Amino acid sequence: MRALADLSVTELEELIRRHNRLYWDEVAPEIPDTEYDQLVLRLKALAPSSPVLLEMGPKERALGAEFRHSEPMLSLDKCYEGDELAEWAKAFEGSVVATPKFDGIACALHYDARGRLAVAATRGDGAVGDDITQNALAIQDIPKRIRSSRPLEVRGEIYMRLSVFAKFKAEGMANPRNLTAGAVKLKDRSKSAAYRLSFVGYDLLGSDETTQELVLTRIEALGFPKIDRFVLTRDVLMDGVTRFTGLRPKLDYEIDGVVFKVDELKEQRRLGQTAHHPRFALAYKFQGDAGVSTLRDVEWSVARTGAITPVAIVEPVTLSGVTVTRASLHNVGFIAKLGLTRGAKVTLVRRGGVIPNVENVSVAGDAPVVIAEVCPGCGSPVVRKKDFLFCTAPRTCRGAILGQLGHFVATIDARGFGEAILEQAYDAGLVRTPADFYALKWEDLERLERCGEKLAKKLVAEIDAKRSLDLATFLRALGVSELGKNVSSILASRYRTLPAVLAATEEELAATHGIGETIARNVVSGLAEARATIDALLEQVTVARGSDETEGVHGGPLSGQSFVFTGKMLAFSRSEGEKRVRALGGAVLSGVTAGLTYLVVGGDKTGPKSAKEKAAEKLIAKGAPLRLLSETELLEALEAAR
Repeated sequence: MRALADLSVTELEELIRRHNRLYWDEVAPEIPDTEYDQLVLRLKALAPSSPVLLEMGPKERALGAEFRHSEPMLSLDKCYEGDELAEWAKAFEGSVVATPKFDGIACALHYDARGRLAVAATRGDGAVGDDITQNALAIQDIPKRIRSSRPLEVRGEIYMRLSVFAKFKAEGMANPRNLTAGAVKLKDRSKSAAYRLSFVGYDLLGSDETTQELVLTRIEALGFPKIDRFVLTRDVLMDGVTRFTGLRPKLDYEIDGVVFKVDELKEQRRLGQTAHHPRFALAYKFQGDAGVSTLRDVEWSVARTGAITPVAIVEPVTLSGVTVTRASLHNVGFIAKLGLTRGAKVTLVRRGGVIPNVENVSVAGDAPVVIAEVCPGCGSPVVRKKDFLFCTAPRTCRGAILGQLGHFVATIDARGFGEAILEQAYDAGLVRTPADFYALKWEDLERLERCGEKLAKKLVAEIDAKRSLDLATFLRALGVSELGKNVSSILASRYRTLPAVLAATEEELAATHGIGETIARNVVSGLAEARATIDALLEQVTVARGSDETEGVHGGPLSGQSFVFTGKMLAFSRSEGEKRVRALGGAVLSGVTAGLTYLVVGGDKTGPKSAKEKAAEKLIAKGAPLRLLSETELLEALEAAR
């Protein structure tokens, strides 16, 4: 292509139209988004009223432009008691579908008659939202195209998984919802994508399904993630609350309640809606509590990452039956944002059983908050990066090391090692690394303050019971950046053994669904830095082989053979192909490795080669016994294996 500055308006218009056609109609883009954006920006500078720009395709449209919803996106009516829920259920007949109330950002996805994502918009005020199409295109859970011969609108929630948020939380960020709200509106698509947002659909406009359950099933069939749900009769709706309350600690997303919807769509239409909310749906909100207290002071603590976060010390106040004296302030920027001063009257909110948060200042105080200049864990100078403070010597910082030790015992579920015990054990030189826990003797622990023989023996027994760890737990316990619950589980399922994980390259990891280049780079470098810790731990513990939910029938004709699917299938759906492989004993994996047996490549050749196919070709060139299969070859292999 000629230099950008040399292109005329006509040439720019022709190029943009061509690349739009390649991207949307032929699904075969020739240039990266960054080059495309430069073409659009150049045309805007030379001819801002160009008809190409006025066409307002998804990739050209300005992020944040207003979008009017075809049907209002109403908020849900709320209740907090079982009696209110039962009273609501008296107005209709039939069953009810219970789903989580995601604490995210409501979003509407409009697909045109060719199945292309045309517009993604936030709820806004219900009638008009913000166009966020550019950033929605980067969310992995949102298909760019769906199989549909008519326009459809999928409504749902954009949110951040807790395993993703863990990294930001360690840096002092407030909560995943606030991060999500900011990320979807970033002007730079690459920066928005770096937040690794997720999406779940819960409503479908333009379809002909007859029940809410069928709507959710159809949304899944279109390529969206499955939403957790229960179908209940009207007389046991609180069972839905009980079930989700029990699941809540295990979920990888934050919920603040349960949404109940009448199952029969005919009954939904009969019930109708008010100007503010539909009558056929109700949100049961988990109860929290709020109160006002006085800020005594601000203390500073250091996390295992070296991030230094402020904690509000307040006059005792009772919230949700618990006496509260400390509350989160998130980061140093949050203090300035609130205009917080010592002696101020502050509103505290305790939600979902977690640490209370300072929400706002109602009456100003009379003394400024002293911002930390040295690390509270080791006395080293601090450095400020935007709204955050960091210790300049995290590798030797007492506070950061204690954070790492606390993370390790919490992850392996070795109970009893509270903050006081850990601090004393560290100061006495008993525990400085995770491996040191396994060398503890109860006689040494007994010498610690308030740690008698009984407790000392219990602590040693807790550690002894954790001398065999499953692979996912072991990886997560290392405290490596990005190795949270979700990524650790993916690696354990894909690689099955610790040596295989440690041998994985950035390229291999990046080709794994759910990981990507940034995570791959951080995981590989983090594991390399943690190698001494890993080696020391392996002298004390055994790491069990990772489980794999993708394993097929034991003893089948394809046992011992592994398959990965890539590209768009024509002869059958990907899920159908995976099901056939598992039925004959084969394992279906998520990513390409040197030990993979077959990569099944979809028959639709209109698009470019996938990252998995490119990775497989490189491994084959290096001598890996990996083979590429077409759809026809797979079907022949399945038939021969019967």
